Amino acid sequence: MSAYLVAFLTALLGWWLSTGVILYLNLLPRDSHRWSVLAFATLSLFSLTLLPQVARDPTPLGAAAGFAIALAVWGWLEISYLMDFITGTHKRPCPPGARGWRRFRLALATSIHHELAVAGAGIAVIALSWGGDNQVATGTYLVLWIMRWSAKLNLYLGVSNFNEHWLPERSRYLVTYMRKRRMNILFPVSVTLGTVAAVLLCRAALGAADDFGRLGNTLVCSLLALAVLEHWFMVLPLRDSALWQWAISAADRARGRPAPRRDDPAPLPATRHRAGELGSS
Repeated sequence: MSAYLVAFLTALLGWWLSTGVILYLNLLPRDSHRWSVLAFATLSLFSLTLLPQVARDPTPLGAAAGFAIALAVWGWLEISYLMDFITGTHKRPCPPGARGWRRFRLALATSIHHELAVAGAGIAVIALSWGGDNQVATGTYLVLWIMRWSAKLNLYLGVSNFNEHWLPERSRYLVTYMRKRRMNILFPVSVTLGTVAAVLLCRAALGAADDFGRLGNTLVCSLLALAVLEHWFMVLPLRDSALWQWAISAADRARGRPAPRRDDPAPLPATRHRAGELGSS
């Protein structure tokens, strides 16, 4: 049981801490963003150089390393998008009256370069892990990629709860490509398939014959379960803001702004996946 608990807490901490760090850096003054993107890019490239060796290491340490590598690569992709370094060809609000294919095409254009970067990084992770016994990095990246697409489409079709305040002013036009509604036809499919996949991964973890299998499957399963939870945050009347208030307060102090009072409505983010999904929503 301890192996499962350690894996779950590792995934939870990675999800919570990486989201907070990205939020904190994104809220800092614009002139600091290039250094943040450069630092994350360096970490991402260094992590990818380690991936072939990690993929040949089917041990608990190798599983944790594969998980961390995927998060490092994903962190660079998210921060490069949020900080407006890799976005798309269209940076204007949705025109009044745009419907159907035109609206979808314009929405996709707002993040098409970023989508290509996500695909390219995914191909690199798969290729560098190819043939190895340790596929935790690939599994982690695929969960982030697929659930990100799912969240983006749900935002595009309409959800009741999205926190656009995490977007900087220069990117606030992305909100015009979202719809506000209680539910959309895709949402039940997304959470059902995500839950089924998480259950299958949980069964694989429980049935694994060694610590590597238990740890690796639990890490990916936990991340997928958190992604499903993030989907529920989009439709339930719940504020996930308190989870990352520490990052917002720290950014306010760094900018020399007073922290918001407890009873003030906080300008709080969508979760890590949702923040990156606004571009083609």
